Amino acid sequence: MHEETPQITKLIERAAEKARRQTGNEPEPDMTQRIDWPVDCRVGPGLEGAIACETMIGYVNGAKGCLVYRGYDIFDLCARSTYEEVSWLLLHGNLPTAGQLADFKSKLAEYRFLPNTLRLVMSFPLQDMQPMAGLRLGTNLMRQTQTERDQAAIKLFKQQTIGSDEDSIAMETLPRGAAHAAYEFSDWNLNRPGPRKAMRDHRKARGLDSCYHLIAGVSTLTAAICRIRQGRLPIEPDPELGHAANLLYMMTGRRPSPIEERVMDVALILHADHGMNASTFAAMVVASTLSDIYYSIGSGIAALNGPLHGGANEEVIKTLAEIGSPDNVGAWYAEARGRKEKVMGFGHRVYKAYDPRARVLGPLAAYLVKRSKNEGMQTMFATAHALEKEVISDLSKKGIFPNVDFYSGMVYACMGIPPELFTPIFATARVAGWCARVLEYLKRNRIFRPRGIYIGGFDRPYLPIDERE
Repeated sequence: MHEETPQITKLIERAAEKARRQTGNEPEPDMTQRIDWPVDCRVGPGLEGAIACETMIGYVNGAKGCLVYRGYDIFDLCARSTYEEVSWLLLHGNLPTAGQLADFKSKLAEYRFLPNTLRLVMSFPLQDMQPMAGLRLGTNLMRQTQTERDQAAIKLFKQQTIGSDEDSIAMETLPRGAAHAAYEFSDWNLNRPGPRKAMRDHRKARGLDSCYHLIAGVSTLTAAICRIRQGRLPIEPDPELGHAANLLYMMTGRRPSPIEERVMDVALILHADHGMNASTFAAMVVASTLSDIYYSIGSGIAALNGPLHGGANEEVIKTLAEIGSPDNVGAWYAEARGRKEKVMGFGHRVYKAYDPRARVLGPLAAYLVKRSKNEGMQTMFATAHALEKEVISDLSKKGIFPNVDFYSGMVYACMGIPPELFTPIFATARVAGWCARVLEYLKRNRIFRPRGIYIGGFDRPYLPIDERE
């Protein structure tokens, strides 16, 4: 371990102590126990408040500012674990043994090499595309090396297909729906003969292998998009470097310092999973139709691309640059409040306490800025610190605090990452959580089929076109 990296651990431990002192982490009884289906709940527009499934993967307590992966507190994982360990934990349910971790790292090192996919991606004008569009494209192209389902010769058996609306008939059968509409996730080679158990075991292994492929490959694609947008060629991954270090190396062309590697590792852990958010739900909806994992993860990337989900940290950087200095914060904030503008990087749909991810990223940003001796970054951080004080003093009683996006952009900027790559890095980290939740849901799969309430008219007469106004 580098002599300076223990300082990062100490910063995280201090953040954990402060969080537990201020909020505690008691679980919510109604959200942490087995469900006796069907369940009654209050549902708002956009399915807000709806209960879609049970999960053992992650838990968010917004009132307490608590985030848990598979029973482990996020502060403990950031202080002691690595992104590779956390990815294994999310997928498999337990922290890996030394042998399992070594095998997993070996798989990731192998799957970071995507020469065929990169050749295909580079045939598109990536330099003119929005980075998330390029990432979504690259993920879909990755699947060609791992699945045969697009080939004309691959067919499903008749009994493994359903009518186009059979799922809706089952869902209308109250209160639980018909049992025959629940299907297991099927693999690409369903028409190949073999013992049933052997086929199930093969499908499970194949599914996990695709998850490993995606976790490794999306990081390579993100780095390649970064390089191509700068007019440079992609850099091959270094098999001697870990996941976080490889991501930085392939983006910047230089081996990261131990501090940069450690901080990026923590940032990836913090973004690896976060409850039933929009992109996770999108991935699960696609998977529930028995589409494959690549299309499911591509759907997660597409959802994350929306400005209401990803990209806030890029806007935070723009806001801080617009404010200019700590001296301007008071006047800027008063004017923004007068216009009833949302201040980017503050508030969260779930958290009504200080986001635990921001508790970690804030001190890390301060540490990197101090080490950088970059006057521009120092001014930006001082501005951010002043803005945080201003907003909290005004809005903390309403549950408005910094969220994960407020400081993450400064962390990435200190490592030389351009703002337009902030959201692809988010996706690079979240792939592990997307894959884990998709695999978990598909063990007891039921196609998503919510209903809409019709509020239109009836019995409207059909008029010939020359009589219509």
